[in-house]
Amino acid sequence: MFVIEKITDKDVPKEIDRPLNKSWPFWQLLAFRISLVFFIILSIPNNPLWYQHVLSIDWLNLDYRDLYDICRFGSGVNWFGRTTFGSRLEGYSIWVNTLFFSAAAGLLWSFFAKVLKKERKEYTKLYYWLNVIVRYRTALGIIGFGFTKLFPVQMPYPSLGILDTDYGDLTTQKIFWLSFGIVPWYQVFAGIVEVGAGTLLFFRKTVAIGSTLLVGALGAIVVVNFAYDGGVHVYSSYFVLLSLFLLVPYFKPFYDVFIREIPAKVNLSFPKFNTAGQLVRFGLKGLAIFLFLGVFFYLQYVDFLYDPYKQPSSSGVADLRGNYNVSEFKINGIAHPFDPYDSIRWQSATFEKWSTLTFKVNRPLKLDLSNGGGDPKRDVNRTFEISGVAGGQRAFHYYVDPKTQTLYLEDKYKLIPDQRNVTAGEGGDGGVKNYLDRLKKDTAGEKPSISLAEWIPTDVKARLGDEAGYVHPRARTARRLREFAKADQMAEKEIRQRFILSYKIEDDENRVVLTGIDENRDSLYVVLHKVRKDYKISPGKLDAGQYNK
Repeated sequence: MFVIEKITDKDVPKEIDRPLNKSWPFWQLLAFRISLVFFIILSIPNNPLWYQHVLSIDWLNLDYRDLYDICRFGSGVNWFGRTTFGSRLEGYSIWVNTLFFSAAAGLLWSFFAKVLKKERKEYTKLYYWLNVIVRYRTALGIIGFGFTKLFPVQMPYPSLGILDTDYGDLTTQKIFWLSFGIVPWYQVFAGIVEVGAGTLLFFRKTVAIGSTLLVGALGAIVVVNFAYDGGVHVYSSYFVLLSLFLLVPYFKPFYDVFIREIPAKVNLSFPKFNTAGQLVRFGLKGLAIFLFLGVFFYLQYVDFLYDPYKQPSSSGVADLRGNYNVSEFKINGIAHPFDPYDSIRWQSATFEKWSTLTFKVNRPLKLDLSNGGGDPKRDVNRTFEISGVAGGQRAFHYYVDPKTQTLYLEDKYKLIPDQRNVTAGEGGDGGVKNYLDRLKKDTAGEKPSISLAEWIPTDVKARLGDEAGYVHPRARTARRLREFAKADQMAEKEIRQRFILSYKIEDDENRVVLTGIDENRDSLYVVLHKVRKDYKISPGKLDAGQYNK
């Protein structure tokens, strides 16, 4: 049995008080059948890795990314490939293919309903359940998206290396994201809007408010992603589309109230549950709210404090941190005096507060055009420092042996990039998988000069300990431990350049001497002098990560 909720003024004219269960015209039946197939397909994961991930979660030692990957997944009809008539349609081709498939299914459904004389008069009850599916899909997805802004880790404050990069050497996408990164409280505000809107979708009486907020907020994100080539225009459009569907019952009342300026009501059908049904309904809703608001909030807070997903989590050498000018530079004993056109000499260098050394050279380099996000746990795979950054800027992750004051460095850029947002398939960051086959051919036979086996001696590895334990115990999740258990196996497949440098700190931490071998096994001698740069912005107190060691 269905009851009608009337959100109405007592003076609503009789002519707009329409019964819900009247017969639908054929076009409405057909539109619903197409919509049912279309939105069901868009609301369920299409990647087997998503199901594998859910089954492998350690629910007693959760990582924020475990819940995030439940919320974010690829969907739609991808059985016919990822193009429509040979075009990716700016990433929307899967939607178009899904619409074609849904239209065909809807037409066949209508045809057989006519032939078999089983035509329904209306689908009021089925429409309600479709709305429930879309509501919860939208709510969970946007909450996962919003928490990375509520605790500002999606768009980090720029690193020293990025601040040392010329404005013209940053991609438009990087400039836009950094514009958010330098005002973290605005990023928090955006997160409050997204998480708040998602929360409103859990409750039937606030669906219109939550959906309207999402159309406005995510619509703006779609526009800026097109304007700045941000790469997440499809995913943000996804929430706009789902929210517009949820607003369908409100279009006519909104038009009457805001355009015609007459009273209006919304007729919504809800099932009348028995006692057992009510217990199940409130139990499932309570579980969703507890898990994806309460637990997720805590896990994202832990990530913000100890393991922000776009920044390395390990502290760097505290005495090395800062910006440096390169006062002396020798390769194989041959001095290279300062020359801005020298393609070998380092022009400047920075040691970050985390375990990264960056330096600038005057030669073209291959670029990382991702947004630096995704799900890597290893610091070397967190590439926000170099993604979207040109101008000869290089970044090396390092391990430090304090006993011998030696840095073991590896290039953060690698020729074959990781696929990011794995459970989302190509719905992740820009479809990195598209390039893997081509890159494997391009890099066939290439090997680093310093192999992984000879890079760090066995006794040094023993002193370094397990990298998985470099973070605070609260951040040592099952997911992190699993990834680091495979670290050596993964590293063997990577093509990375490596350095080995000893460091000596002099002149009250203002002078650093680096000696060792570079990626080509050439001897290297570099003298760095620390410089204080008067940046007009500062991170403030809302800064992710713990780097006080």
